[in-house]
Amino acid sequence: MEDPLASSTNTATLAAPAARRGRGFYFPDVTDAEWNDWKWQFRHRITSLEELCRLLPIPEGERDTRGQVLRDFRMGIPPYYLALIDADDPHDPILRQAVPVSDELWNRAVGDEDPLAEEAYSPVPGITHRYPDRVLMVISNTCAVYCRYCTRKRIMYDDAVPELELDRMVEYIAKTPAVRDVVVSGGDPLHLSTPKLERILAKLRAIPHLEIIRIGTRVPVALPQRIDDELCDMLQKYHPLWINVHFNHPRECTPEAARACDKLSRAGIPLNNQSVLLRGVNDDVPTMKALVHGLMRMRVRPYYLYQCDPVRGTEHMRTTVAKGLEIIEGLRGHTSGLAIPTYVVDAPGGGGKVPVTPDYLQGYDPVTGVARLRNFQKREFVYTDPRPRLGPDLGTIDVVLVEGEPGHANGNGHANGNGNGHGHANGNGNGNGHANGNGNGNGVAEVRVPANGNGFGPVQGGVASPANGQGPVVGKSTWVHGRGNRLPTL
Repeated sequence: MEDPLASSTNTATLAAPAARRGRGFYFPDVTDAEWNDWKWQFRHRITSLEELCRLLPIPEGERDTRGQVLRDFRMGIPPYYLALIDADDPHDPILRQAVPVSDELWNRAVGDEDPLAEEAYSPVPGITHRYPDRVLMVISNTCAVYCRYCTRKRIMYDDAVPELELDRMVEYIAKTPAVRDVVVSGGDPLHLSTPKLERILAKLRAIPHLEIIRIGTRVPVALPQRIDDELCDMLQKYHPLWINVHFNHPRECTPEAARACDKLSRAGIPLNNQSVLLRGVNDDVPTMKALVHGLMRMRVRPYYLYQCDPVRGTEHMRTTVAKGLEIIEGLRGHTSGLAIPTYVVDAPGGGGKVPVTPDYLQGYDPVTGVARLRNFQKREFVYTDPRPRLGPDLGTIDVVLVEGEPGHANGNGHANGNGNGHGHANGNGNGNGHANGNGNGNGVAEVRVPANGNGFGPVQGGVASPANGQGPVVGKSTWVHGRGNRLPTL
């Protein structure tokens, strides 16, 4: 499809300057060897306001305010990730995730230090045991990039978790047979050296009842150079191992990130993405659709879309729940189901993840077994629960259709009401949706099909079949690929 901007006669659009971003703009003197060395990237993270001001245009009047923000929550931005920022855009979606802004100071009294009550459900330091069969294990207080909306701002002050605490975490899991799944998180576990991370994974894998190990990381997004052959060779020794990555914007789906994800996938590690819904970053349908499509191309499954946690200082980044529902509805039916994440609110106070979905189920009566459904086009349908099997002594079966005004349809079997509606009609009925048989009318129909051997049973494939066991129950379909309307030769 032709890009409409490519043929535009708007000279202002055509003459618009290229965005000022990229390695060549920010770091023109860095060699390839340095740039591709994850340790160089980590050592040269931008951590001070002075460094930041040399690279990005920070308004003079905001420098003191942003300095106060950094006294509350530190900053760390690898050169690679900073190079994704458009220097001319103060609202750049990558900038909003990593660079401190004045809003953090004005909102510092709003929200909670530990909104998910992780420490209230902590039997030993570093472990959160909220769900019966799985635990969270925080093995690091350091990240490659410090996200401004981080739910664990409260712990991002020390550079390392002591070995004694790590051993106590492992010991707790080993003594708790109900735990079959552990999420190894932080901070970011993948910033650790490969030997240190392997020591932790080896201790976990030695626990007999622990089935699954998951790692939560933002390294493939912010520091993809870290995903090297040595790391992948080590990780694949500890299967079943899963990795949850954290992409929030399509501009993060770079060739470097794609290579990092490919290396992990080739090591046999399934990748799931956990996005956070952020105001001004990804809170519209086109951006989220571009993100999930980019992830699918990298063989990363969109897993969760989190409502932003009410952490202190993040009020300016939070959206409404209605916005999240709007985005999910804008994806459903407009892209493949595999690309649609589950939208969840992590309930404040330790309630756990609560899935939130648009109102596709309009109503359900468990007595009659009738569910009223709405699809992505806002059309309504009816689905009925399975009925008892047909037989000579089971009487009749009722099937209910929806929509329209009462009408009449007559034919084989007994159909009263209208036959032009959305639903499943057996006997007669000719209309929109799934109507089997023939008839006319609009709206709601109640169809009764005798099950005593007299008359016709359900219509399948346009062919009526007797209900007395003297013929095929399922008729032959006229939809035969490559043969027109001819049935296959038996």
